[in-house]
Amino acid sequence: MYENKRLGFMFVLPFVLGVLGFKLFPFVMSFALSFTQYDVINPPEYIGLDNYRELFGADPLFHKSMGVTLLFVAISVPLRVGFALFIAHVLNFKLRGINFFRSAFYLPSILGGSIAAAVMWRFIFSQNGLVNIALAKLGIEPIAWLADEHYSIWTVILLFTWQFGSAMVIFLAALQNVPTSLYEAAEIDGASKTQQFFRITVPLITPVIFFNLIMQMVHAFQEFNGPYMITEGGPLHSTYVLSLYIYDQSFKYFNLGYGSALSWVLFALVGTLSAVSFITSKYWVFYSGEKDTKK
Repeated sequence: MYENKRLGFMFVLPFVLGVLGFKLFPFVMSFALSFTQYDVINPPEYIGLDNYRELFGADPLFHKSMGVTLLFVAISVPLRVGFALFIAHVLNFKLRGINFFRSAFYLPSILGGSIAAAVMWRFIFSQNGLVNIALAKLGIEPIAWLADEHYSIWTVILLFTWQFGSAMVIFLAALQNVPTSLYEAAEIDGASKTQQFFRITVPLITPVIFFNLIMQMVHAFQEFNGPYMITEGGPLHSTYVLSLYIYDQSFKYFNLGYGSALSWVLFALVGTLSAVSFITSKYWVFYSGEKDTKK
């Protein structure tokens, strides 16, 4: 028995060491460094709450990046989740070659977060890119997607929305678990397909909708590749999300103390919004067997 336990610990040890060394230790160290002035070369110098005071009081770039981040999350997350649900609903029908279409729609989620896809996106929305070529065919003047501050954020949002495959697969699994007998009963009562979707499908999959909203929100707050590779935060910081600001402060200007403070502000923001989401979920998320449990 002792040999089996020791063997089990040996199998688990690499994972534990990885979590301690690459997750927990940086997590604790970043919190400690957020109260210091640290440039990698010189030892950290404790400065108390000065980083946080400067961050909230005298740093207009932080407020700009925070506004861009909140705008990006507020638009991209509902679009991504809503589009994933719509495509999953379409792919839930039994059609010829449906497995091919499911694979095709899932493919962007594998490639979407890569550097290559971001570079491709940059070429598509360039001045002489595919989008402007298509607009020219329709008689519309080319748009400076990457050079105009009013359009640049939309290129990043579209790239993030395009990566809906993982959420779509989860929605598809949930839709396939909805009892068909409910739809048959609704058809007998004269309910249309739209009524069946909003009165039967949506209420039954609200736990999955809630899960996808939380996961995509967390992912959106951490979005980096798209804004960095497509627009590099420009023009005029119109796509300068908070993750880019953290990267610049920490690894471009070697101001790791300030970068750590920014990271913890982002962590607190995501944690707060997640907590609010969990608290308010009881008003719109319905779990099977919930009434029976309360009884």
